[in-house]
Amino acid sequence: MALDYKEAASQILEAIGGGGNVVSAAHCATRLRLVLADDSKVDQTKVDNALGAKGNFKASGQLQVIYGTGTVNKVYDEFIALGHITAATKAEVKEAAAQQQSNPFMRAIKLLGDVFVPIIPAIVASGLLLGIMSALSFMDSNGFISLNTDNAWYQILNLVSNTAFTFLQILIGFSAAKAFGANPYLGAVIGMLLINPALQNANTVATEGVQQTYAVIPGLYSIEWTGYQGHVIPIVIAAGILAFIEKRLHKVVPEAFDLFVTPLVSVAATAYITMLAVGPIFVWAENAILGGIQFLLTLPLGLGSLIMGALYAPTVVTGIHQMYTTIDLGQIASYGVTYWLPLASAANIGQAGAALAVALKTRDVKIRSLALPSSLSAFMGITEPAIFGVNLRFFKPFVAGCIGGGLGAMFASIVGLAAAGTGVTGIFGILLCLNQPLQYVLMFAIAGVVAFGISYMTYRDPSDEDAAESVQPQTQVAVTAIAPDEDTAQVRSSAAADAAVAAATPEAAHTAVAETIAAPLAGTAIPMSEVPDPVFAGEIMGKGAAIKPTEGKLVAPAAGTITVFAETGHAIGLTTDNGCEILMHVGIDTVTLEGKPFTAHAKVGDHVQPGQLLLEIDLAAIEAAGLSTVTPVIVANTPAYSGVTAHVGGNVAVGDALIEVQ
Repeated sequence: MALDYKEAASQILEAIGGGGNVVSAAHCATRLRLVLADDSKVDQTKVDNALGAKGNFKASGQLQVIYGTGTVNKVYDEFIALGHITAATKAEVKEAAAQQQSNPFMRAIKLLGDVFVPIIPAIVASGLLLGIMSALSFMDSNGFISLNTDNAWYQILNLVSNTAFTFLQILIGFSAAKAFGANPYLGAVIGMLLINPALQNANTVATEGVQQTYAVIPGLYSIEWTGYQGHVIPIVIAAGILAFIEKRLHKVVPEAFDLFVTPLVSVAATAYITMLAVGPIFVWAENAILGGIQFLLTLPLGLGSLIMGALYAPTVVTGIHQMYTTIDLGQIASYGVTYWLPLASAANIGQAGAALAVALKTRDVKIRSLALPSSLSAFMGITEPAIFGVNLRFFKPFVAGCIGGGLGAMFASIVGLAAAGTGVTGIFGILLCLNQPLQYVLMFAIAGVVAFGISYMTYRDPSDEDAAESVQPQTQVAVTAIAPDEDTAQVRSSAAADAAVAAATPEAAHTAVAETIAAPLAGTAIPMSEVPDPVFAGEIMGKGAAIKPTEGKLVAPAAGTITVFAETGHAIGLTTDNGCEILMHVGIDTVTLEGKPFTAHAKVGDHVQPGQLLLEIDLAAIEAAGLSTVTPVIVANTPAYSGVTAHVGGNVAVGDALIEVQ
């Protein structure tokens, strides 16, 4: 009997507390995605028993109710009409869900991830090379090696090594503006503003002092005419201010003037606010922190060093570490050595050890390709790639690095480890501690081993955390899973759906024709239980297999007719000539990309042949957005068969046997 879509929509609307409780609503190929104002108004029993729903779960701030392809869009249309709800795009729903996140700290971490993930390749490559070049330069200038630097080969390499960090604020400005929803090119302009050569380079302030100030209110308030090289937070805040101003101007400025008025006013206003308020406040905070650090270093038993070794990495996130040269120089002037540099070195080694643990434990090739060079860079004293690219992104490794760094710094303080100069940390920092090499090695081992051990024990790949327990749909009551944002989610099957599945008789199961479904993509075939999405991992939509693609071309897995082709291109439904209903869902949560990585080569109603190109996929664009490219291939009418066998556990080429239905 056909599903009453209006009744199905009515039941779910009643179960969630009515249309007034809906902040945003959208749907993808398989599920209704709802952001609710008040979760306490939800009657979970009614949601579990909603007509037509195959299950539901809460993840990423959304209540996701599973209906399946060809059904969810019809239920959604009725849902919107009955609840008098304004339809939203998937991106708008995701943004609304993010705003519902109650933990401000986790929102801040997510924001930093959104800003830094796209620029990770630049800082990883430059960071590793910068560490190597800095060490070589230091050893050459101090007589440890003899290096000919007076040639184009060396100078070009040196230029490459520091370019990303020299202009880091421009990269951050572009990426942060994009994350906040502002024009990224205007964000880049703000980044350029903060490191404009007309400003004194911030890296020279510690040695030269502030060279120029300008009055804002004569006799009352002046600002230091210095840049923000090395600082992260000011440009991120500036990007947020830019987005706030720009979005509101777009709404009020007439379209005829919007092109030049909005950018001009947005950039100018952001510049004034940043230079007159955000920047000076940040400088004041830095000076207060430096004073606090000097006090901590005098605490007995190395307790102050323990605290600073643990907090050093968080100060790298803010850029305050650029000011620490004053501590080194001050101690060298007073004592002839610096006790601060070994503490900083311990902190860097801690982050290196934590990133190395991720590199060795992860099964994700992309994560390993970032974590390994990042850890090597950190071992040579350049920690930004490890912190922003790996550790802070997964957070637990970051905490592990802080713990290891703190303990290493505490040991350094207890044994009185001191450096004869400044300029290099990590592996090559021992060159500054040749009077106490054993102490330096022990400090290195404590910081690195502790951080490595904690990180290795606590780190799990996102795919491992996301993977749900594989459960047969016929007997499923609830599946505990980890949703893609690491929130705990309960995937609940609908009682109505369970009853419908149970009603499928053995006789009905044998009416379907046995056939083999070929791999529509080249890549690695994995079990559905390893798909980083609880709906697919729990096989709620049906049994099948998944592919981690290595090539961006999806072809027809069998002869049949296209029955579903999502507007966003991420999901395709195919009914084979033998009656098998196949759903191919490219990536996880890729619906939020609004079709940008996909180029369609077929449409609903087309009859296609095996191997015929259906979709071109920009895999790099999906990965750059921080999303998984894992593609489930699902037998949507699983109950029609007596058995569904998946061939997984190895590489597959297009056309290889992937699924057999009997």
